[in-house]
Amino acid sequence: MADVRDLPIGNGSLLVNFDRNYQLRDIYYPRVGQENHTSGEPCRFGIWVEGRFTWLDDPAWSRNLVYLPDTLVTNVTLRHPDLTVRMYYPAVKGLVAYKGQRCFAACGQVGGRFGLDGYACGKKDVGGAQGTWRDAEDGELGNNPIEQGSVDMTLALKLGRIAQGQEGTAYQWLIAARNFADMQTVADVVTLRGPEAFLVRTRSYWTAWVNKEEREFADLSPQVADLFRRSLLVVRTQIDSGGAVLAANDADIVKFARDTYSYMWPRDAALAVYAMDQAGYVDVPRRFFELCARIVTREGYFRHKYTPAGDPGSSWHPWVDAAGKPQYPIQEDESGLVLFALWQHYDRHRDFEFFKAYYRPLIILVGDFLASYIDPLTGLPQPSYDLWEERRGVMSFTVAAVWAGLRAAANFAALYGETALADRYRGVADGIKQGTLKFLFDPELNRFVRRIYAQPDGTTARDLTIDSSVYGLWYFGMFPADDPQVVSTMKAVYDRLWCKTEVGGIARYENDWYYQVSQDIANVPGNPWFICTMWYGQWLVSQARSLDDLKKAHDILEWVAGAALPSGVLSEQLDPYTKAPISVSPLTWSHATVVSLVNEYVRKRKALAA
Repeated sequence: MADVRDLPIGNGSLLVNFDRNYQLRDIYYPRVGQENHTSGEPCRFGIWVEGRFTWLDDPAWSRNLVYLPDTLVTNVTLRHPDLTVRMYYPAVKGLVAYKGQRCFAACGQVGGRFGLDGYACGKKDVGGAQGTWRDAEDGELGNNPIEQGSVDMTLALKLGRIAQGQEGTAYQWLIAARNFADMQTVADVVTLRGPEAFLVRTRSYWTAWVNKEEREFADLSPQVADLFRRSLLVVRTQIDSGGAVLAANDADIVKFARDTYSYMWPRDAALAVYAMDQAGYVDVPRRFFELCARIVTREGYFRHKYTPAGDPGSSWHPWVDAAGKPQYPIQEDESGLVLFALWQHYDRHRDFEFFKAYYRPLIILVGDFLASYIDPLTGLPQPSYDLWEERRGVMSFTVAAVWAGLRAAANFAALYGETALADRYRGVADGIKQGTLKFLFDPELNRFVRRIYAQPDGTTARDLTIDSSVYGLWYFGMFPADDPQVVSTMKAVYDRLWCKTEVGGIARYENDWYYQVSQDIANVPGNPWFICTMWYGQWLVSQARSLDDLKKAHDILEWVAGAALPSGVLSEQLDPYTKAPISVSPLTWSHATVVSLVNEYVRKRKALAA
């Protein structure tokens, strides 16, 4: 299993990740998710005590990797039984390195003394050289001051002799800048004010940011309330200052998927900013919408995924079908959900002036595409790729998202007095709803199916696989949550996809292959995903008619909090037998869904109690 990223820390331009051993693994700069200056390899940290040296990946260490409450300041405690030492370090590691317009500088302080007590610069991965970190294991560094090419660097800080039961404090900090002058300016300021002043300021900033709203958590436990605030902070670490909301930034996924999650999928991003809107944050969604206006295609759709800078990302969706006929290489739900999130933002904040500049070049452009990319025979959207990025067809989730996007476009058109255009969008949306009932609901099974798709002989087939993503049919507003057809569908999702192990949780769909742990498909249809489990919780909240009806949703939130890492970080999936995190960690979508579900739960409970 890959090393999860227990502690992400970021500010919109710089993102660093620590793994379960408290090794610094990722340094992204100057964009969140773009230019990983460590390529996911560990930056090692070791300690020398009375003639013995050990690295932090030594299994003898016991570790408590958490944050200070309501902040992005780490509060890590490490203990080693043989060294009789305990360390408390909210620190990063490094030395001085530069390439092009990227400069990094590491400084240190012990007591009142700034500077390093030793250093080494040398080659790595050349002629069998592992790197200068090996030089640290004898407690002394060679002090070679410079090297070029494939290099690494190691620094030392010496605390001197510390009496048993006493404490010693050392600071390390990493500066990221675009040039030497900026790097020197920051270094001078840190030296002037001292590193502790920056820790205090950082703690104060994030505490104020995450608690900017007066919040009630009803009968939810303090653990769920803590997870809610932690989720807000983790989502924020994954958002670039230019507006891109990254899916995840865990470089270890490359070993399995041949690429990272360090891209913006417009769908994931739209649902993340929708969650931030629900939590009362305005600026994060606005920057995302501004980015969307810059990257939408001339045809009016969004591409598969984007880099943090807004450039098209790598894709496995072809531009032609098996016969060589051109096709759109898109997941159309992504375009629909951007408009859905746009309208939700407007409906919450009524910031009419903000949307004025984006009405025609974004809202109407996308609305026209959604309204035109329709199969005249069914009234449904034409085929595109599914949200799981595995199959092409007409997904229930996609038709729900497109319907929601068209309804949003119609609402905006009505605001601007374009009645005919609003009527057109609503008419197409009505046709999608009728087509959904006719082609995507199976009366014999008494549930909605995952998708319909074209077979090689040209006929249309139904994909009867039970898939948790059918939640979109009610969540985006096409059908009420208590519609009998929705109720029977969601019950089928729970009955078939709930993992029948001590771990529990809901899988994506039957016989999910992605990171598959078990072949016991009857009991473990797939690994439990946080988002899929919480989608069911959101349905329980939406259709609840009494306080008792909320009990299961309450339990799901407690289950999520119980499955988080000690730091509060949520992965994409869990091992169905051990509850260990699987795949990337943290996953932005997991944390965003916590924010949405908690908000919806508290609001519904308040309404029912009135």
